[in-house]
Amino acid sequence: MEKIDRLLAGFEPVTLSIFRIITGLLLFQFGVAKILKFPPGTMFDKVELTSLYGVAGGIELVLGALLIVGLFTRWVAFILSGEMAFAYFISHAPRGFFPVLNNGNLAIMFCFACLFLACAGGGPLSVDAMREKR
Repeated sequence: MEKIDRLLAGFEPVTLSIFRIITGLLLFQFGVAKILKFPPGTMFDKVELTSLYGVAGGIELVLGALLIVGLFTRWVAFILSGEMAFAYFISHAPRGFFPVLNNGNLAIMFCFACLFLACAGGGPLSVDAMREKR
Protein backbone atom coordinates (compact mmCIF):
# COMPACT_ATOMS: atom_id res chain seq x y z
CA MET A 1 0.00 0.00 0.00
CA GLU A 2 2.85 2.40 0.78
CA LYS A 3 4.37 1.76 -2.65
CA ILE A 4 1.14 2.77 -4.36
CA ASP A 5 0.88 5.87 -2.15
CA ARG A 6 4.43 6.92 -3.03
CA LEU A 7 3.90 6.20 -6.73
CA LEU A 8 0.66 8.18 -6.98
CA ALA A 9 1.96 11.04 -4.82
CA GLY A 10 4.50 11.77 -7.53
CA PHE A 11 1.67 12.59 -9.94
CA GLU A 12 -0.08 14.96 -7.52
CA PRO A 13 1.34 18.29 -8.79
CA VAL A 14 0.59 17.61 -12.46
CA THR A 15 -2.83 16.15 -11.60
CA LEU A 16 -3.65 19.37 -9.74
CA SER A 17 -2.87 21.35 -12.90
CA ILE A 18 -5.00 18.99 -15.02
CA PHE A 19 -7.85 19.28 -12.51
CA ARG A 20 -7.63 23.10 -12.72
CA ILE A 21 -7.62 23.06 -16.53
CA ILE A 22 -10.62 20.71 -16.81
CA THR A 23 -12.59 22.64 -14.18
CA GLY A 24 -11.84 25.86 -16.06
CA LEU A 25 -12.85 24.34 -19.40
CA LEU A 26 -16.16 23.10 -18.00
CA LEU A 27 -16.98 26.51 -16.50
CA PHE A 28 -15.80 28.25 -19.68
CA GLN A 29 -18.23 26.17 -21.76
CA PHE A 30 -21.14 27.48 -19.70
CA GLY A 31 -19.95 31.03 -20.33
CA VAL A 32 -19.68 30.36 -24.06
CA ALA A 33 -23.18 28.86 -24.12
CA LYS A 34 -24.70 31.80 -22.20
CA ILE A 35 -22.83 34.66 -23.87
CA LEU A 36 -21.92 33.40 -27.36
CA LYS A 37 -24.93 31.05 -27.73
CA PHE A 38 -22.70 28.18 -28.79
CA PRO A 39 -23.52 25.41 -29.36
CA PRO A 40 -27.02 26.26 -30.51
CA GLY A 41 -29.87 24.37 -28.94
CA THR A 42 -28.83 24.64 -25.29
CA MET A 43 -31.14 25.81 -22.53
CA PHE A 44 -29.18 29.10 -22.54
CA ASP A 45 -30.15 30.18 -26.08
CA LYS A 46 -32.49 32.93 -24.83
CA VAL A 47 -30.27 34.31 -22.06
CA GLU A 48 -29.96 38.09 -22.22
CA LEU A 49 -26.62 39.69 -21.34
CA THR A 50 -28.20 41.98 -18.74
CA SER A 51 -29.97 39.15 -16.91
CA LEU A 52 -28.63 37.29 -13.89
CA TYR A 53 -27.76 34.35 -16.16
CA GLY A 54 -26.00 36.73 -18.56
CA VAL A 55 -23.84 38.21 -15.80
CA ALA A 56 -23.05 34.70 -14.55
CA GLY A 57 -22.12 33.73 -18.12
CA GLY A 58 -19.73 36.66 -18.36
CA ILE A 59 -18.09 35.68 -15.09
CA GLU A 60 -17.79 32.06 -16.21
CA LEU A 61 -16.40 33.06 -19.62
CA VAL A 62 -13.67 35.39 -18.34
CA LEU A 63 -12.77 33.64 -15.08
CA GLY A 64 -13.04 30.20 -16.69
CA ALA A 65 -10.44 31.30 -19.25
CA LEU A 66 -8.18 32.60 -16.45
CA LEU A 67 -8.59 29.30 -14.62
CA ILE A 68 -7.64 27.34 -17.75
CA VAL A 69 -4.32 29.17 -18.09
CA GLY A 70 -3.78 29.37 -14.34
CA LEU A 71 -3.57 33.14 -13.94
CA PHE A 72 -4.54 34.52 -10.51
CA THR A 73 -5.80 31.01 -9.78
CA ARG A 74 -6.54 31.39 -6.08
CA TRP A 75 -8.58 34.59 -6.44
CA VAL A 76 -10.35 33.41 -9.59
CA ALA A 77 -11.26 30.06 -8.03
CA PHE A 78 -12.49 31.76 -4.85
CA ILE A 79 -14.79 34.05 -6.83
CA LEU A 80 -16.07 31.15 -8.95
CA SER A 81 -16.70 29.11 -5.81
CA GLY A 82 -18.86 31.92 -4.48
CA GLU A 83 -20.67 32.26 -7.78
CA MET A 84 -21.51 28.55 -7.78
CA ALA A 85 -22.74 28.70 -4.18
CA PHE A 86 -24.88 31.71 -5.13
CA ALA A 87 -26.19 29.85 -8.19
CA TYR A 88 -27.14 26.87 -6.06
CA PHE A 89 -29.04 28.86 -3.45
CA ILE A 90 -30.74 31.19 -5.95
CA SER A 91 -31.64 28.73 -8.69
CA HIS A 92 -31.58 25.18 -7.34
CA ALA A 93 -32.38 25.18 -3.61
CA PRO A 94 -35.83 26.79 -4.08
CA ARG A 95 -36.81 23.78 -6.21
CA GLY A 96 -36.38 21.34 -3.32
CA PHE A 97 -34.04 20.19 -0.58
CA PHE A 98 -32.34 17.27 -2.31
CA PRO A 99 -29.72 18.17 -4.96
CA VAL A 100 -30.54 15.05 -6.96
CA LEU A 101 -34.10 16.38 -7.35
CA ASN A 102 -33.34 20.10 -7.80
CA ASN A 103 -30.54 19.51 -10.36
CA GLY A 104 -28.02 21.27 -8.14
CA ASN A 105 -25.33 18.55 -8.16
CA LEU A 106 -23.17 20.31 -10.73
CA ALA A 107 -23.33 23.68 -8.95
CA ILE A 108 -22.29 22.01 -5.69
CA MET A 109 -19.42 20.14 -7.35
CA PHE A 110 -18.15 23.31 -9.08
CA CYS A 111 -18.42 25.21 -5.80
CA PHE A 112 -16.25 22.76 -3.91
CA ALA A 113 -13.87 22.10 -6.83
CA CYS A 114 -13.18 25.83 -7.04
CA LEU A 115 -12.90 26.11 -3.26
CA PHE A 116 -10.26 23.37 -3.38
CA LEU A 117 -8.38 25.20 -6.15
CA ALA A 118 -8.54 28.43 -4.14
CA CYS A 119 -6.78 26.62 -1.31
CA ALA A 120 -4.41 24.41 -3.34
CA GLY A 121 -3.41 26.83 -6.11
CA GLY A 122 -2.96 26.15 -9.79
CA GLY A 123 -0.19 23.58 -9.79
CA PRO A 124 3.09 23.59 -11.71
CA LEU A 125 1.54 23.91 -15.19
CA SER A 126 0.15 27.41 -14.74
CA VAL A 127 0.99 31.02 -15.50
CA ASP A 128 1.09 31.61 -11.74
CA ALA A 129 3.86 28.99 -11.38
CA MET A 130 5.83 30.53 -14.26
CA ARG A 131 5.51 34.00 -12.70
CA GLU A 132 6.81 32.68 -9.36
CA LYS A 133 9.93 31.24 -11.01
CA ARG A 134 11.07 34.70 -12.17
